[in-house]
Amino acid sequence: MKNLLRHLFVALLVLAVALPFLWMAYAAFLPPELVNSGDITRFGFSLQNFSALAPEGFWWRLAYSLGVSSLATLLALLTGFPAAYALREGAPLLGLYLFLLAVPAEMMLVPLYGVLAGTHLLGSPWALIWPFAASPFVVFLLYQGLRAVPWQIVEAARIDGAGEGTILRRVLLPIMFPHLVTAGVLSFAAHWNLVLYPRVMTGEKWWTLQVWMADLVRKHPSDWGLLSAAALLGTLPLALVYLLFERKIVETFEGSLKG
Repeated sequence: MKNLLRHLFVALLVLAVALPFLWMAYAAFLPPELVNSGDITRFGFSLQNFSALAPEGFWWRLAYSLGVSSLATLLALLTGFPAAYALREGAPLLGLYLFLLAVPAEMMLVPLYGVLAGTHLLGSPWALIWPFAASPFVVFLLYQGLRAVPWQIVEAARIDGAGEGTILRRVLLPIMFPHLVTAGVLSFAAHWNLVLYPRVMTGEKWWTLQVWMADLVRKHPSDWGLLSAAALLGTLPLALVYLLFERKIVETFEGSLKG
């Protein structure tokens, strides 16, 4: 009886969380006249809402956002892995990374605005890439993964004459691959969901998809079919990334919990 109640409670929680997403998917495929009528008892299927996104510039925003988020994530991993290795080797900078993790991102808007203005990157796509090329979160997550690696492997590689680059590429990279995937997915998701930062740092021409969708709500506040279609397609990249690397993500967190 206890197990039944527990499963029922979990099912109700899952339903409560999934209900908005189910309604979003349902409204995205409804014909506009049914959405506007407010009669949810009538059913229909249409791709009109998705077709209406093209004139609004949705597909270009989607491709652009995928590009900048992917590049920012790649750079964060390329810089974060060696930095985490340096911390594991004893570089006295762990306190600095922990401090940077504790600083709210909103507090960095004003100083970053000045830096980007001084380097002539303000208002360009590079304003969405370079500030994220080094991520304290990625460094700390990879550092935690490196702490679980038996360091005798690294010492043995050094005795065999391997350099630091070889150790990173051939010894630690295969071991740390699940952690790198997890850090990449979480970094990509965080960058993808930015709204305030792109609105402040770039002009309307270079707004990301999330900022563009917030503006779409202002332009079409009552067109629930169009907004649902945009939101559904806007969440697909994250959903696909999570589904593609789900096993690696679960493996990483299970290993962390066991550790």
